[in-house]
Amino acid sequence: MRKRRYTEVQIVAILKELDAGRPAAELARKHGVHVNTLRLWRSKYGGLDISDLSRLKELESENSQMERIIARQALEIRAMSEVIRKNGWGPQRAKKR
Repeated sequence: MRKRRYTEVQIVAILKELDAGRPAAELARKHGVHVNTLRLWRSKYGGLDISDLSRLKELESENSQMERIIARQALEIRAMSEVIRKNGWGPQRAKKR
């Protein structure tokens, strides 16, 4: 069976039909998906409008960009602390007598 890909906008439109009162089995048959797929979509996209969906995409992209920045900074900090430790530039410990 061929796997179909639906955009988030199409999924939201299908879920609007479901919320309007059309039976899930009928919608699943019409769009060529399984009833469980409709349930999964409802759990993920339920209650979203198209404007909310675009904002969600924007936030996800911003979040991934921030995660990349934080990972890069953590790597730089780790490398710098390694250099400091190897060269002996770190804080000096008190000598025991």
